[in-house]
Amino acid sequence: MGIVTVSASYGAAGAEVAPMVAARLGLPFHDRAIPAQVAGRLGVPVAEAEANDETVIGGLWRLVASLGTMPDPVGGVLPTATVPDARAYRQQTERILDEVAETTGGVVLGRAAAMVLADRADALHVRLDGPPERRLEAAVARSGRSRDDVRREMAANDRGREAYVRHFYRCDPAAARHYHLVVDSTALSVETVVELVVTAALARGIGSR
Repeated sequence: MGIVTVSASYGAAGAEVAPMVAARLGLPFHDRAIPAQVAGRLGVPVAEAEANDETVIGGLWRLVASLGTMPDPVGGVLPTATVPDARAYRQQTERILDEVAETTGGVVLGRAAAMVLADRADALHVRLDGPPERRLEAAVARSGRSRDDVRREMAANDRGREAYVRHFYRCDPAAARHYHLVVDSTALSVETVVELVVTAALARGIGSR
């Protein structure tokens, strides 16, 4: 069993690498099912949970925009409200990640999972990154969209994710100390990156060939 968390900056191939790693290790890939579970626990429509999910750019900005009006998350008291706020979505996501780690294990993309599951001995935390210009080129090549559109989306995504993790977890999501393996995935093929992550996971007793 065990769990692999994959943190990927925009254009670093996280959406390609993470499910391939899961398939190679014989583990479930946890991605789109997470907001559905969050929705069920908070009693909101799945579309609402997806809109507030940390992996959705539009929702990410909604979350970050709401942070300025929220109490400090350290030692604070949860506000009472009939409509779940950003902290409620984040807390339910954390509970689901803890349950996944305790039961089925798997591969999780994003959701600050390396911070949430930092103390687990049965986890491998991976960061995929690369120089901004190379990430931009890779994202343009994958999406086929205009360079200007992708550049704007990348800037929004990178700033939003960093603000989210800094606010809730008081750390820099790009800092190498949070991860067992940091890979410049713009310098290697997706297949090579997958091989590196699978090798590291197996070395930690996670998954099977």
